This record gives sequence, C-alpha cells and structure tokens, in this order.
Amino acid sequence: MKKILAKTRGILYIIQFAITVLCMIVLMYVFRSKNHWLRRKWAWLQIKILGIKIEEIGTRCDDTQLFMLNHQSLLDIVILEYLHSKNIAWVAKLEIEKLPVFGHIIKAPRMISVNREDKAGLIKLIKDVEDRLSQSRPVAIFPEGTRSSGKKMLPFKSGAKIVANKFGLKVQPVVILGSRQRLDSVNLTSTSGKVKVIYLEPVIASKDSDWFKDIEVQMNNVFSQEIDKWDEK
Repeated sequence: MKKILAKTRGILYIIQFAITVLCMIVLMYVFRSKNHWLRRKWAWLQIKILGIKIEEIGTRCDDTQLFMLNHQSLLDIVILEYLHSKNIAWVAKLEIEKLPVFGHIIKAPRMISVNREDKAGLIKLIKDVEDRLSQSRPVAIFPEGTRSSGKKMLPFKSGAKIVANKFGLKVQPVVILGSRQRLDSVNLTSTSGKVKVIYLEPVIASKDSDWFKDIEVQMNNVFSQEIDKWDEK
C-alpha cells in the first residue's frame, strides 16, 4: 500500500512540477526584475507540496562564491533555492538547455550550461562563471556531473576545480541527504519527510593545494557516515 501511495504521489508531483515549471518560464521572461523572487516562491511551494522538513547542520557562508553539492534528486536544486537568499547561478548540462520549451528554465534566469564533450565548453564555462560572479551571483555546481543512486557518491569531475582555481574562489561543500527518498524522478515515487543539509567548512581554491581532492574525500566521508545512520532509522 505504501509503495502504491508513493508511486501515485510521485506521478502527481511530476505532473505538477512540469506544469509549474512552464508557468515559471513564462513569468521569468515577463517579470525579469522579479526573477529570483519568483524562483524562491516556487521553491517554497514545492517544499510545502511535498511535505518536506529541512534540517540544516553547520553554517552556510553567505559570501560563498561556489557551492559544491552532491546530486541525487531534482529537489537538490529546489532545496538550495529555497534556503539561500542570493540569486544562485546553477551549472547544468547543455542537454537540459536544449530541451524543447523546458530548456528555457536555464535560459530565462541566465543559468550556466556546459558542454562536457567539447573543449570549447570549458572556455565558455569559465567566461560564464566570471560574468555571473561579476553580478554578485554565487555559482552552484554538482561535481559528480549527474545524479547518483542516493546510496553513494560518484567520482568528481574536474570542471569545478578548474573554475575555482582560475578565480581563487571561496568554495563551500554541501552534503544533502534524503532528497531522493522525498522525490525519486527515475522510479516516479515521492514521500513526505526530512531532508538533511550539511554545510562543511569553506575553503579558498588554490592551484598550490589539494583542496579539490580533500573536499571530495570529506564529502564522501560525511555522506557515508550520515547515510548509514539514515538507513538505521
């Protein structure tokens, strides 16, 4: 019965998600000056619809220039949009921007798309990050490059490291747990409950240190420890 309910909730939520995203695209083009405000209101609505309670651990640094998050659900973006007061610029795969109609969810708020198969894509990524930072927009990236199963993290790709080293950015790692349980868009299931957001200590990126590898190890360790405790509940 619980599985049927979770499946029904998941399907209904995805339908709602698609409809409201389309509405958001239109609104963001019409009310460009209210772009960020609209996204935060939309994120708040998603959190309420899903019945999510967010537990924050650690301190989010408001002057962070680059957030690095693990990725397991569509909700990861929604959650940080809901929590953060600044106009975040998300780094997304070019394939998302190329989606018919829905690709405007990247274009309308001027997010950053990257072609990982093209060397010129890295040059564009660097230029786009510099542009968004000049507008006082923090950048958020999923170093795994794609969604994981939610059981363990995937190896990090080098894009975040290259960009952060280029500009000597202040980087804050963030570990999210429970978002896939709340919304699994692969299996189309959804349940209400808790999501845990853990802010790790920020670092200043430098070519002279192993900060990127250290963050990968730290995030993996925290995720492994927390997921074990999560599974015991």
